[in-house]
Amino acid sequence: MHRPYYLLDVFTDRPLAGNQLAVVIDSDGLDAATMQKIAAEFNLSETVFIFPPRDPINTARLRIFTPKAELPFAGHPTIGAAVLIGELRAASLMRSEDVRIVLEEPVGDVICHARHRPGSARQADFFLPKLPVLIGEAQPKAKIAAALGLTPEDIGFDRHQPAIFSAGTPFTCVPIASCAALAAAQPRLDLFAEAFGPSEVAHAYLYALPDDDASHDFETRMFAPTLGVLEDPATGAAAAAFAGALMAFENVPDGHHALRLEQGVALGRPSKIILSLDVEDGRLIMASVGGSAVIVADGTLNL
Repeated sequence: MHRPYYLLDVFTDRPLAGNQLAVVIDSDGLDAATMQKIAAEFNLSETVFIFPPRDPINTARLRIFTPKAELPFAGHPTIGAAVLIGELRAASLMRSEDVRIVLEEPVGDVICHARHRPGSARQADFFLPKLPVLIGEAQPKAKIAAALGLTPEDIGFDRHQPAIFSAGTPFTCVPIASCAALAAAQPRLDLFAEAFGPSEVAHAYLYALPDDDASHDFETRMFAPTLGVLEDPATGAAAAAFAGALMAFENVPDGHHALRLEQGVALGRPSKIILSLDVEDGRLIMASVGGSAVIVADGTLNL
């Protein structure tokens, strides 16, 4: 059977940057084992498989795989799939207004908006299907630092301390004291699982404050080697979890806030993620993740 697929670069407005994504758009008949093999064949951080929705009021159903495991939720596959579906089904409409797309993912229904205004890159954003929650205590700083090739003094700044948050996918959010230490981090495969847990939860999301003249609010990196992703150029699900760390360790005032996160610089694939927070009475009541995406290639799977 011939199954069309597309390759996208996500969280970037130009090709050959951002986070690579494969999207198989006709996935009926594929079982989980076959999808896992296809994801391993593409060998990108994630591959998305699109199915008809279970509820016909929705747009599509997604299943998301890394080279080694299926995920209940991921950000750059959601952004990329929303952009591609919008382009394939409503390209002309996206040039004049936002197109609402509802994607069924294991975490729940994810509401997205896709657009492609003249002179701008294709863009999408999605509301977090679940607000981030603290789900556990992180390992001691010394153990985390050793697993990242850093020193305990490199871990933490201001009130920020390592903690595990999830908005559908769990991440150990690790504050790093300087951009130099962030750039120097290298995961130790022999120590990673001990510091960050078994493969289903072993995501380490590092973040640091940038220089004063930077055009973004945080610099970030994400490691998940036990899932076959040594380092990810851009991680929307981690940005979603990071909203929990911001609410826990910062005094975020009421109102709407749009934060700019930069990731992927160490890999030569710079990525820009917009994390938006709506805070009321000191509580996070809504959050979204957004960014651009570029369609860079298409082809056919012959299986």
